[in-house]
Amino acid sequence: MTTTPIKQSVTVNINGTQYTKEIPTYRTLVDFIRYDIGLTGTKEACSVGVCGACTIEMDGKITASCITLAVKADGATITTIEGVADGENLHPIQEAFINHGGFQCGACTPGQIMAAKALLEHNPHPNESEIKEWMMGNLCRCTGYYQIIESIQAAAEAK
Repeated sequence: MTTTPIKQSVTVNINGTQYTKEIPTYRTLVDFIRYDIGLTGTKEACSVGVCGACTIEMDGKITASCITLAVKADGATITTIEGVADGENLHPIQEAFINHGGFQCGACTPGQIMAAKALLEHNPHPNESEIKEWMMGNLCRCTGYYQIIESIQAAAEAK
């Protein structure tokens, strides 16, 4: 016996564009963003919400999109890594990651930038221990933590 998955219509605003899609109710938000919408900047690494690679902003709060069902985002406003820059103008945190080598393989970089952006919105001038505490949920398998911290400090100074 085969069963047809239950589907639900979901409407979200992602990076200023509204999308309405009918999706299976079990679809994760990261899969919805990547495969249904086609924004591939958000990465999935651990699939259990502990590494931070899939971090997005949903209704003003950073969210692990790999453990959030897309149906829970119905009506939400979402920012992904593609929505951080202002057109061709990079956000200061993106510029700092480039200028200070805050990335290595790049798998964690979108999530790191999303979390760092949220930190600087919450606390525009964090000290090193505040940066470490805030970023604790974003893992880097290449261990580029010093450059990530330096990038965040530089972006804070640039603001």
